[in-house]
Formats: sequence, structure tokens, C-alpha cells
Amino acid sequence: MLTVNLISIFPDFFTGPLSLSIPKRAAEAGLVSYRAIDLRDFATDKHKTVDDAPFGGGPGMVMKPQPFFDAVESVGAKAPIVLLSPRGKVFSHADAVRFAAGTELTLLCGHYKDVDQRVADHLATEEISLGDFVLSGGEPAALAIVDAVVRLLPGAMSDLESARTDSFYDRGLSAPSYTRPAEYRGFGVPEVLLSGNHAAIEKWRREEGERRTRDRQGPVAQGQPRQ
Repeated sequence: MLTVNLISIFPDFFTGPLSLSIPKRAAEAGLVSYRAIDLRDFATDKHKTVDDAPFGGGPGMVMKPQPFFDAVESVGAKAPIVLLSPRGKVFSHADAVRFAAGTELTLLCGHYKDVDQRVADHLATEEISLGDFVLSGGEPAALAIVDAVVRLLPGAMSDLESARTDSFYDRGLSAPSYTRPAEYRGFGVPEVLLSGNHAAIEKWRREEGERRTRDRQGPVAQGQPRQ
């Protein structure tokens, strides 16, 4: 079973989403357990303060290291201990597979301007980002990672073959999908999908996925100069 520790000043953020769909079914099946841990429980003053002004001055507040260290130690968390951070490497399907193969995952959710760098350097085993943009906190990123990981647990999905045909599962992007009706508002489905020719359909899906992967990567990712 995978144990997911979610350390945040807003532990209730996770209550609703993790009680729905695949995350809920996986927990009910005993495949995963979630522990949402309130960082403020580890503050040392009566106001439960977890942030302070940055050394060197400047705007914004920085989350203190002590509550994070104490929260992680309280649950005896083992690697991977992930700090959600815009400085981290971009989360990928390979990371989801790696985490799903483990027995424990701890996600540290920052807030305010930043998190004291000592959390990244001496507590977290890695930093992960969802991309080159900034969220109001690490909670939405943590939730996205949990969902990507939990759906890969054996038994979490009723149709694992469906997951294997997703984008990024040993491939780039998957081909687009269509369902009934075959024509809607004058827009039709590609004829090959209606042909019943499974070899031709597989070829179309492979080529469409490859084409869309190339198109999304753009010239720079393909090693070509920008025009």
C-alpha cells in the first residue's frame, strides 16, 4: 500500500478531491492511504506562526524551516520527500510511475512568497514543479501529483488498459478520441475510425500521436532553430 503524506497549512484542501473518483476508490480498496498534516500544528507560538520576513529584506513572507522539519519527523517520513516548488524539475509521467512503485510519498506544500531554502537543501529529497507558472500554494500541484500517481496503482482503475493508451505512457501524445454520433453539427469522425480495419486504425492512431507530439514540441524542442 502507498502512504501519501500531505503537509500543508490548508489540510482541508484535500478532503473533497480525495473523497471522489479514483482517489476515493483506491483508498477504499486499501491501495493507498492519505494523511493530511496541518503544518500549523508544529508552530511553536500561540499564534501558530509558520512564516517570517526574509533575511536581507524585500517583499513577501517566507515559510520557516522548523515546522516542516518537525512535521516530517512526526510521521517518520522516508524518501521521496518532495517540495513543490517553481525551482523544481517539471513533473512527468516517469515520476508518477516511480512514485506509484513505492510505499510512501510525502509532499511539502509551500505558501506565501517562498519556503526557507534549508527545507529544499536538507529535508526534501527532491523539488518538483508543474511548469513555468506560479500557484498561490503547493496544494493544487500536490493534488495533481497524487491523482497522477494513484491512478497507476494496480487495481485503482477498472480498466488498466485505458491508462496504458494515455498520453506519455511509453509514448508522446496519444491520438485524439471520438465517440457517437459519427456526425455532429456537420463535423464528422475520421473515416478510418469507422472502417473496422484495425490495422489501419492502429496506424492512424500511431501517426496522429506522433504528429501531435512533434507539433506541440515545436522547432526548438526538435533541435531546429526558431524562424
